[in-house]
Amino acid sequence: MFGLFKKNYELLAPVNGEIMDLSLVPDAVFSEKMAGDGIAINSTGGIFVAPADGNLTVIFKTNHAFAMTLKNGAEVLIHIGIDTVELNGEGFERLATEGTDVKAGTPIIKINRKLIEAKGFSLITPLLITNSDSVKEMTVIKKTSVEVGKDKVISYKMK
Repeated sequence: MFGLFKKNYELLAPVNGEIMDLSLVPDAVFSEKMAGDGIAINSTGGIFVAPADGNLTVIFKTNHAFAMTLKNGAEVLIHIGIDTVELNGEGFERLATEGTDVKAGTPIIKINRKLIEAKGFSLITPLLITNSDSVKEMTVIKKTSVEVGKDKVISYKMK
């Protein structure tokens, strides 16, 4: 009964682009939800931001992904592109400091789209709640095109 009053939380678009279902991501780790549940964005932008307020727990050494821990306990991963770890950091610039508290919309990573795309990499970006077993319910906001740091893309409740 008390679960009815659990707070709704939201994640904002970490980048400009088009929302797509995780099942369409051309990487089984994401499409089969092995790393968590959420959405993917076929990104059109070059700046990737924090989707919510929280601690910037990890920025991967190659700057192709970052993870956050939110105050509600949700653990969020933003993975920029598919197989982009193979670029070993080329085309990615870190704009924030790992371990710091950030606000929703804070720029975290800037990319060189032309370079990454010229090397044949997709910039489909999964946005996952990696501890999705702690989530009571999750709803993807029905929208096709999203604006970085402004549009809500996921609504969820913690258990």
